[in-house]
Amino acid sequence: MSLLPLFEWCENVGVGQAIRISDWLFPVIEGFHLLGLCVIGGAILLVDMRLLGLGLRRQPIAELARDTRPFLLGSLAVMLVTGLLLFSSEAVKCYYSFAFWFKMTSLALAIIFTFTVRQRVTLMDDARISPIKARIVALVSLALWSGVGWGGRWIGFS
Repeated sequence: MSLLPLFEWCENVGVGQAIRISDWLFPVIEGFHLLGLCVIGGAILLVDMRLLGLGLRRQPIAELARDTRPFLLGSLAVMLVTGLLLFSSEAVKCYYSFAFWFKMTSLALAIIFTFTVRQRVTLMDDARISPIKARIVALVSLALWSGVGWGGRWIGFS
């Protein structure tokens, strides 16, 4: 079963057409998408660097994760909404783009990992987290979210 008809439908919905024909809508939406990326990147980096032992060592991991969670959730929501809008303006191009599929796979894995494994580790008491486990979780998290960002840039240049 091909997803192409669904992608064609998405591109032909009024919102996608409006974004595509407008001179300013795509860049404005892209700007908000990139701002969301910056905020989520900061929220992820703060906690992952703490898991790696590279900063904020006096602040418990669970407290830092709790403090950054609103930024993580808010920026993820912004990125998903703006990403869907951007996608709707060029869905057929995305269908044929390896970069798009790479980004979507990375995004799905990053979200699943962040809200399961990483969340479980960051909610533990610092004394219960093994340094090796913390480093592995941080490195996997950084790799997955980097894949999302890298895939997004790749879409722009493909």
